[in-house]
Amino acid sequence: MQRRRFLGLLGAGGLMGLLPVWALARPQLDLSRGADVEPLELSESAWRERLSEAQFKVLREADTEPAGSSPLNDEKRRGEYRCAGCGLTLFTSDMKYESGTGWPSFFDHVKGHLLTQRDFVLLIPRTEYHCARCGGHQGHVFDDGPEPTGLRWCNNGVALRFVPDGA
Repeated sequence: MQRRRFLGLLGAGGLMGLLPVWALARPQLDLSRGADVEPLELSESAWRERLSEAQFKVLREADTEPAGSSPLNDEKRRGEYRCAGCGLTLFTSDMKYESGTGWPSFFDHVKGHLLTQRDFVLLIPRTEYHCARCGGHQGHVFDDGPEPTGLRWCNNGVALRFVPDGA
């Protein structure tokens, strides 16, 4: 394909074709930090001591683990899913569902424990979310989830620690 024609496809006409994708990837959420959540700020060296290399890349550098790589994707026990960086409970097992994406997915979250911001890494605006205590990157939220919320909180398993009920 000629460069000029390819660039023309990426112009206004090409981008207009992406708008439905943009709409799906941008749920409008107004989240705020809960009054019970005290922010935790650590130096980069302190985070590196506290986290594994994979956890550091996801939580502190907003990396994404490979789909299907987390054992939490298949976790079926009752319990809590906590931030691997600071231990704040972000989800419960009652909120989890099988999305078929290869990442642990949830249709709801613990109120006041997640914050969101726009992410333009792939040129398509997405809603990225973070732990409200330590700011650790968790994943992205989409509006293609099940009822009752219609949301899919798509989380990196390495960014979570599962604590079974009674532990």
